[in-house]
Amino acid sequence: MVVDDYATPCYLGITPVGRHVVVVSSSPFVSRPAGVGARIGGMDQGQESRIRTGRGFLAALDQSGGSTPKALAQYGVPESSYATEDEMFDRMHEFRARIITAPAFNGDRILGAILFEQTMDRDVAGTATPAYLWDHKQVVPFVKVDEGLADETDGVRLMKPFTKLDDLLARATRRGVFGTKMRSFIARANAAGIAAVLDQQFAYAERILDADLMPIIEPEVDIHSDEQQPAEELLRQGILDRLERLPDGRQVMLKVSLPTQDDFYAGLIEHPKVLRVVALSGGYSQHDAVARLARNHGLIASFSRALTEGLHYQQSDDEFNRTLDASIAAIYRASIT
Repeated sequence: MVVDDYATPCYLGITPVGRHVVVVSSSPFVSRPAGVGARIGGMDQGQESRIRTGRGFLAALDQSGGSTPKALAQYGVPESSYATEDEMFDRMHEFRARIITAPAFNGDRILGAILFEQTMDRDVAGTATPAYLWDHKQVVPFVKVDEGLADETDGVRLMKPFTKLDDLLARATRRGVFGTKMRSFIARANAAGIAAVLDQQFAYAERILDADLMPIIEPEVDIHSDEQQPAEELLRQGILDRLERLPDGRQVMLKVSLPTQDDFYAGLIEHPKVLRVVALSGGYSQHDAVARLARNHGLIASFSRALTEGLHYQQSDDEFNRTLDASIAAIYRASIT
């Protein structure tokens, strides 16, 4: 068996042969460049196994330009503290690096982390961020690939057309990223709009799968909409219909809003073409988000604001880590029900 490019610690013995590797024994450890894993059939098998069977949740650290000022303000960094967009992203990277390097942030309870493109391209503690996550923390790296939302039409906001997807996927692969995430937004129970969201999401998912990366499809439903439940009904059926058309042997991941009905997405969680289903906090407080998540068996968190709630730039490292540890513990408990 030939494995693309490099070997990695996993449950297969692998020996390098030039720039390729060949399975030759049952030894669980082999050498490889930092951050590059064995991509058997394309995807890193150690990372795929961890996402498939691991206990824990995904940390969403992928705030982009539009949401970064709010995330920094929550952390206690006002807009007046930076003069340019570059300075803003520098401050945000400092915040993310502080989270990632904190002792509480590790693979014991966190399965994966979704990164903003700039975070993927930057370093943490002198190491490429995806490599640091996997090699030092055993946390599987993902990257956000969408370029924001278009204006609302038919009760939804489609993603803006992707203008740099192929280059981004190539860079993600080189940096040892396992998968991607892309977000659409559903405000109303409009059948045509929800169908358009899913058609767009699954079309891009096929391209991402062709690049040997795992797509997370995120059709967020507005938790404040008075049509949330009927929108969820249309969404669930639309996903099931498109999963049936997905070629055999292919899987996707799903990221959904916490549903109005407990265990509403059980059929998707158990679907053979779904690797894992995760949930966003969607504006709920951490207390409310974990309470709702715990009632949805098999659904795991992919929280952003609820994860970083209570963190402040003026905290000492010990205070910061204690606060983060408590949040991770609460989200973890809700993710293993």
